[in-house]
Amino acid sequence: MKKVLISAAALLMPAAAFAHTGHEVSGFSAGVAHPFTGLDHLLAMLAVGLWAARQSGAARWATPLAFVAMMAVGALAGASSLQLPFTELMIAASVVVFGGLIAFNLKKGALAGVLLAGGFAFFHGFAHGAEMPAMSTLATYGAGFLLATAVLHAAGYALAAFGHSKAADISRRVAGAAIALTGVVLGLA
Repeated sequence: MKKVLISAAALLMPAAAFAHTGHEVSGFSAGVAHPFTGLDHLLAMLAVGLWAARQSGAARWATPLAFVAMMAVGALAGASSLQLPFTELMIAASVVVFGGLIAFNLKKGALAGVLLAGGFAFFHGFAHGAEMPAMSTLATYGAGFLLATAVLHAAGYALAAFGHSKAADISRRVAGAAIALTGVVLGLA
C-alpha cells in the first residue's frame, strides 16, 4: 500500500511545478475538463441528451452521435487558426434552442435532429479547438472533450428517464425553460 501511495504522489508532482494552479497536466485531462467548466457547454451537452432521449426512432441515437461527430469537425477547424465570427453567439443559441425544444416538448425527425445538433456542434467544437491549451495536441485534448461530451449527453439522457408521469414531464419542461433562459442570459452577457 505504501508503494501505491508513493507512486500516486509522484504522479501528481509535475502539477506542482506550474506557477499558477488550475493547469492540466495532459491534453486529455484538459479536454475532459473543458465541457464541465463552461456553463454554456455544460448546459448544451446535457440538453442535447435530454432532448434526444425524448425523441423516437433513429433521432434518439442519431442526434447525440451527430453532435459528437460534428464537434470533432469543428475542433479541427478551430485548431487550424481559422476565424469564425459569432461562435460564442451560436453556442449561446444552442443552449436556447435545445432548452426550448425540451420546454415545449417538440419532437423532430432524425434528419432534423441531426442537422440541428450537427450545426450547433460545429461551433462548440470550433471553440474547443480554438481554446486548446498550447501544451496539448488535438488528438489527446480532442479525445478528452469528445468523451466528456458523450458523458454529458448520456447524463442528459439518463435524466430524461426519470419517471413517465405528468410531474416528471413538467419537471423536464421547467428544466428546459431554465436552460433556454440561461442561454438567453449567456448570449446577452
